[in-house]
Amino acid sequence: MRGLGTSEARGFWADAWSRVLRNRSAIIAIGWIGLVALGAIFAPILANSNPLWLGEVGPNGEIISWRSPLWNSLTATDLLLLFGSFASTIWMILPMKMPRGERLGVVAVIAVFWMLSVVLVTVAAHWLDEPSRVGLFGKLGEWVSDPQFVMRRIILVAGMALPIAFMFLAIPFLIALRGRIIVIAIALAAVSLAAGSRWQESPVDFDRYVVDEAAGRIRCVYTLIPWSPDRLRSELIVVPPMNTVAQAVAAKDAASVRESQRFANAVVSANRDGNDDVARRAQEDLGQVANQRASLQREWKPLLTSPFAAHKFLLGTDSNGADVLAQMLWACRLSISVGFVSTGIAVLIGVTIGSIMGYFGGKIDLLLFRVVEIFMAVPVLFLLIVAAGVLPRNTYVMMAIIGCLSWTGAARFTRAEFMKLRNQDFVQGARASGLPLRSVLFRHMLPNGVTPVLVDASFAIAGAIIAEATLSYLGLGPDNQASWGKLLSSATGMTGTFVWWLAIFPGAAIFFSVLAYNVLGGALRDAIDPKLRKAAH
Repeated sequence: MRGLGTSEARGFWADAWSRVLRNRSAIIAIGWIGLVALGAIFAPILANSNPLWLGEVGPNGEIISWRSPLWNSLTATDLLLLFGSFASTIWMILPMKMPRGERLGVVAVIAVFWMLSVVLVTVAAHWLDEPSRVGLFGKLGEWVSDPQFVMRRIILVAGMALPIAFMFLAIPFLIALRGRIIVIAIALAAVSLAAGSRWQESPVDFDRYVVDEAAGRIRCVYTLIPWSPDRLRSELIVVPPMNTVAQAVAAKDAASVRESQRFANAVVSANRDGNDDVARRAQEDLGQVANQRASLQREWKPLLTSPFAAHKFLLGTDSNGADVLAQMLWACRLSISVGFVSTGIAVLIGVTIGSIMGYFGGKIDLLLFRVVEIFMAVPVLFLLIVAAGVLPRNTYVMMAIIGCLSWTGAARFTRAEFMKLRNQDFVQGARASGLPLRSVLFRHMLPNGVTPVLVDASFAIAGAIIAEATLSYLGLGPDNQASWGKLLSSATGMTGTFVWWLAIFPGAAIFFSVLAYNVLGGALRDAIDPKLRKAAH
């Protein structure tokens, strides 16, 4: 009766999470999602054709200086992901009085702040750097484009991100005003330094490193996979898995030799039969093949004398001559960003509209539910296909469209929960205390009615991944960006020949990612629903 020997009571979410972790399938799903997240964060470090270290060789063969082209090639998003992953890990494991759920909320708010700031800076950079820009904005573009004055760009980025920072300061998220000021100030400094130092991406000639290293002008140290997803080589098209660059080049050269022999036999046969026209055409084809082989051998020579000759394509190459493993890693970023960001937008819209419907009811509920039904009738995939042909084909447009059309499930779940909660005693007490409407809805009612929405969000992430993969498979995905769906679409090749490794590996990644989110959503649903727990026992 005195409570001796009993365990301390846990909160609702702590108890639900402990039940999820007792589910073996859920643990495997969390492990796969974590693996995809690690691939998304560290893809530029793991798969990059820029040397990790590059040493300039002097006249006497000694190293004059070292620099890191890989570090210089990282974008603002890469830097923020790397810094944010390490900082958030330390933030979550530090012994503090703040619950880990609230710490995770702070991390989510900073991530949204960074995302909005990077999108704004990216749009502004492309707009200011247009050569046709004249007048005041043209001078501003010239003022910030000088690579010697990085501080100018940092100040400009800080000025553009400052209104977003003030907007987030006004939102009472989880911690007191003093803590919000410190957190937003650190986040503002990080995004200013990252986006200011990476104002615009500069094109890179990867073959220049190969030629210079073969000539002995530089010495390079590469990362684990020295092949970027946008590095294409025509002589390395559709190389089977576990083949090196040297083996692939040798196979292409052997194919050229066989083709030359075939044309040479055709010339001999035509001359023997006295068919001068056929002999002349075969002789021309033989000359073209010989010229192409000589040209390719000149191009292959620097590659075969560099460390790239021993690079093994573990998952093969695609129809453009790019490493499949490198694209698989970089595609994790597109998949996980589309899933989380579009679902976040959908949850934000759905919870807001659903809470208003469930709290007020009556005519407001009737009117807004008609809006929900209209959006439920819109075919998301077909609208995405139309938007891909009209709007710019980039990740932000795709995430916005998926998020703005898939919020109906969150709205209906929130409406149902708020209708049950609006007559509860704690809600009546909040009204009687004179609290404003936003406090009643989002501070008191929402934490008690958000659980079905979070379960639905897990399934919505899986749906967003399928939508992105479908668009990329149809060739309507974001331009110049690695995608699992784009790799899967090249499995048949331009000639219609089936390439098994381009079907199995991307298809397996899509399948396991969607399955992981569905399994996790099912485990979370079982953990928070007392009826399902009782039925399981």
